[in-house]
Amino acid sequence: MLTRRTTLAGLAAGTAALACSGAPALSQSFTKQLHMIVPYGPGGTSDILARLIGPKLSAAIGQPVIVENKPSSSGNIGADFVAKSPPDGHTLLITDAGTLATQPNLVKKLSFDVQKDLVPVTLVMFSPYLFAVHPSVPVATLAELIAFDKANPGKLNVGTSGVGSIQHLTAIVLAKKYGLKWGIVPYRGGAAAVRAVVTNESNVIFNGALATMPFVAQNQLKGIAVSGDKRLPGLPNLQTFKELGMPLVDAGSWQGFLTSKGTPPAMTARLNTELRKVLDSAEITKKLAELGGDVKTSTPDEFASWLTKAIGEWGEVVKAENISLD
Repeated sequence: MLTRRTTLAGLAAGTAALACSGAPALSQSFTKQLHMIVPYGPGGTSDILARLIGPKLSAAIGQPVIVENKPSSSGNIGADFVAKSPPDGHTLLITDAGTLATQPNLVKKLSFDVQKDLVPVTLVMFSPYLFAVHPSVPVATLAELIAFDKANPGKLNVGTSGVGSIQHLTAIVLAKKYGLKWGIVPYRGGAAAVRAVVTNESNVIFNGALATMPFVAQNQLKGIAVSGDKRLPGLPNLQTFKELGMPLVDAGSWQGFLTSKGTPPAMTARLNTELRKVLDSAEITKKLAELGGDVKTSTPDEFASWLTKAIGEWGEVVKAENISLD
């Protein structure tokens, strides 16, 4: 499975190649405002990142950066919008790249081709999932949650960011492993799912730490575990998926930037250069670390390779678990 420690193949070579192409990349100018499309509602991980990065990218390219939310189940409406945008590098998609990678395996009539109609620009960051419940759920550990579900089948509902999202697949895989009878409720993005669990409309959630940690810190949600193999500095008492022997240890929110098919490679390289400068800055790296995220930038080719691998790996999960959404 995907891990935060995975070294993206060819990082040194890719970086060197990008440096060699620096002159033509930097010669590409931005002639109008840039639209940064968030395919989920306000307040989610992608939205938080867009609003952190947007002003700094604007300063770097000398043009306004407009953040637009186009929420839908699993982000496909926003992704389709970018796929069909003019190929000039002035429309960017920032999205959960992991969920984007599940779509070819789950949606038979997808309105765009993930690998043919979108051009990877750079990975952005990894944010582990916080596994949390509404405070009214009388459990504090995974074992207690399993016991409660077995004693109250159908009482728990997992709020997810959409049908076919990584959260959705995580809920299905855990239900099969532990014999859980919880329901799964899709919302229009992670922020909407978090709000639903905070208000007890649903009562269980797996969502990126970047957008979810504040609610746990303020006791509006009760943390059960965190995905990955290392504890969050901000919530050090929460055990990890690895410590608990849970499946999908490295499930989480992998964020990335993509643009439309046909965008000139030199423009993609310029976008990559400017975005990586922003993301690798001490200010942004520190801010995201405080919120539970790790900056993970890449070259366009590295991101394309990552996406190909992710599609294959999540396809194996879908096949092994016999998951069908049709």
